[in-house]
Amino acid sequence: QVQLVESGGGLVPTGGSLRLSCILSGSNIGIHHVGWYRQVTGQQRELVATTFSTGGTNYADSVRGRCTVSRDNVKNAVYLQMNSLKPEDTAVYFCKASRSGLDYWGQGTQVTVSS
Repeated sequence: QVQLVESGGGLVPTGGSLRLSCILSGSNIGIHHVGWYRQVTGQQRELVATTFSTGGTNYADSVRGRCTVSRDNVKNAVYLQMNSLKPEDTAVYFCKASRSGLDYWGQGTQVTVSS
């Protein structure tokens, strides 16, 4: 059974930093594409960053230059380093692991940036 658990969210002031973690169990994260998404209540879930199993990465324009996605295949983990945080970054952040048409979601971690 594949499971994802996010952690690392919290309350930070504008300009602060957070490092989110996504730990996968039940499979090898190295064979999955993993995306970080965020969602504000009442709005659609937004793709923030992706790390591909092939090694590439991609970022939404809203976070490019401020966020870095990385993976540690030995620890079965993917990370999202977020710097220069803004109040508009406030959301619940989710990770999703994808492979062969199957998607697995974590439960999310809340990020709140105070103005």
